This record gives sequence, structure tokens and C-alpha cells, in this order.
Amino acid sequence: MTLLEPDLVHEDLGATWRSARPRPAGRHLDSAACSRQSHRVLEAAAHHARHEAELGGYVAEATADDLLQQGRSVIGGLVGMAAADVAFVESAQAALVALLSGWRLPAGTRVACLPGEYAPNVAQLRAAGLAPEPLPVDDLGRADLDGVARLLATDPPRFVHLTHIGSHRGIVQPAREVAALCREAGVPLVLDAAQSLGHVDTDLGADVVYSTSRKWLAGPRGVGVLCARPAVTARLTPVLPEPADVPPLRAFESGEAHVAGRVGLVLAVGEHVAAGPDRVRARLAALGRAGREVLEGVAGWRVVEPRDEPTATTTLRPPDGVDVVTTRARLLTEHGIVTTAIGPERAPGEMTGPVLRVSPHLDATVEDLEALAAAL
Repeated sequence: MTLLEPDLVHEDLGATWRSARPRPAGRHLDSAACSRQSHRVLEAAAHHARHEAELGGYVAEATADDLLQQGRSVIGGLVGMAAADVAFVESAQAALVALLSGWRLPAGTRVACLPGEYAPNVAQLRAAGLAPEPLPVDDLGRADLDGVARLLATDPPRFVHLTHIGSHRGIVQPAREVAALCREAGVPLVLDAAQSLGHVDTDLGADVVYSTSRKWLAGPRGVGVLCARPAVTARLTPVLPEPADVPPLRAFESGEAHVAGRVGLVLAVGEHVAAGPDRVRARLAALGRAGREVLEGVAGWRVVEPRDEPTATTTLRPPDGVDVVTTRARLLTEHGIVTTAIGPERAPGEMTGPVLRVSPHLDATVEDLEALAAAL
């Protein structure tokens, strides 16, 4: 099916996003892995790196304090928290490790997560000595709210860990509703927002939100954020406490940090807010809907998500006999189209076979999606 360009909505966002970045070498449909940074973000990170060379690393960091604090405030606003509730870390995985190492829960403590949980998250929970147990879900792998309510009422875990959007499919979890159920039961909700911050609404009432810079916010790699409400932070024990005049969560920020990357993230968050988060979400959802319409059934590939799922991510199951890894490589080398091949090891509790993930950002067009369809 060929769609009209206006169906993507907010064409000005696409044009602005495109003009703000270096020209891509091909068609970049892989933002769920790593988005393209803008000229301003690249220049801000480079400018800070030059300052480190000119002034010394720690002197340069001190000059960036006000900017970083503004960034904590804006990031906090995106998840419904305050600047004091935000710590910069190195990645989403680093954020989860920092949270679990600081929480110091007894070995064998039960925690609930999705059956289709991201495998590295499950590995970190188990490495911390915790016992992951599955949340009830529907046929799409979406949390079943009635089942979650029964679990919380009858046999509550120590906390619920919910990956808002999985890396293996573009399904949005009902995080706001789960947060309300958890709050009523007195069970903390930890939200993995690696695929949702900058993509869908993340101000949902979770007690902890953690994420990365490099995906939908289009910031530098090597930077992430850990956001925790004071009631949770009070339960965390850092290896070395921060001075009394610094918010407690700041103790979980590494002193050996990629500060230039943090500066770049703050600029990227500023660009996201300036674009209008509601408008960004609307265009990304329209791109996802367009992608599913264009790609469904092409050469036997089948779309996993419902057509109107409000994400930009589309995952495709291959036809029999087609190798996803080989297809991804062919798309890149022969057509210049960047996608991701995902094996079932990424979410072994849910995936039954490999998929091809397509994740365009604001600058993508229907022409890009149709080019992918033709290449498939």
C-alpha cells in the first residue's frame, strides 16, 4: 500500500530533525539501537572535550555544573520527578546495576517482571541474588491488569520491574495503570524506559525510571540516567556517600564520567523538549503505523505489532527459510538500509524465533519505508 506523505503528520518536525543532522550515508531505520545526533549535540560534546584539554578535566566539569543541573531538571520533568531525583550514569544497564547494588535486597527476594523481559535485565536481577517471577500477560505480551492486581493483592513481590517498550517488539506496556496498582499495594515500580524515553509518555507515576541517551533522545552513546523518588533513594546505600549538601542519589554518579557525553545528552533533551514531546510522539506513532501498513505481508514478512500501536518500532517475522541476520546484512550492504536483526536470546521467555526490527525517527519518510519493502 502507498501512503500519502501528510499521513505522517507534523512534517515540519521531520524537516527540522533532518536538517539539524549530518546527512546519512543511507536510510537509517534503526533508532531503537542508536539514533543520529544533531550538529549541536555533536558540537557541544566536542566543545566540552576541548575544554577538558584546555582547562583540565575537573575544572571543565565544574564549568558545566549549571548546564548539567538544568539537564537533570528537564529529564526529571519528563518522568515526573525533580532534579534531585536524577543521576547521570553510563547506560541503562549501568543504571539498573547501580539501583540493585544500592538497594542491597536479601538473596532470594522475589521480584516480578514480564515473561518477555530483556535478557540482560533478567541476568542483572539474578546476579543481584533476586528471584524473577513472571507477571501475567495477554497474547501480545502486554501486562494483564486484572492478573497484576490479583498478584499484588495475594502474593506481592518486593518490587515490579516493567520494561515499558521491549527491544524485541514495539508493544507499549500499560505502565500508568501498573504504577497505580503498585502504588495502591505499596509495591515499588521500576520502569525500564530505554526504548520509551523520548518515544512515548514516561511521566506515569513509576517509583524508579532508568534509560539511555543514545536511542530516542538522540544523545551520545555512553550516557544514561537513573531517576528515583526520595522514598526509594532513602533505601539505597551507596559505596561512598555524597557530601551533605548534595542530593543523595548523586552518590550513584561516577566520578570517572564521560562528562562531554552528559553535556551532549542535555542538549539533545533540550532539542526534544523544543520540538514538543506530544508532537514528537504523534509523528513517531504515525511512522510506526505507516511502516506496518507498507511492510505487512511483503515477500511473506509479517508484522508483529497491531497496526495502531503508538510506537515507531515495527518488528517483522521472516517467511520460512529466510535468515534474518543475512537479510539485515544484505539490506545494509546492497541497499544502505540500517535495521536490526534480533534473535530469540534477547527475550527467550517470549520470542519463538528471530525478527527484523525497523525503527525510524522523525526524519523518516514513506519513501524510506517503501524502499525497505522493495528491498525485502
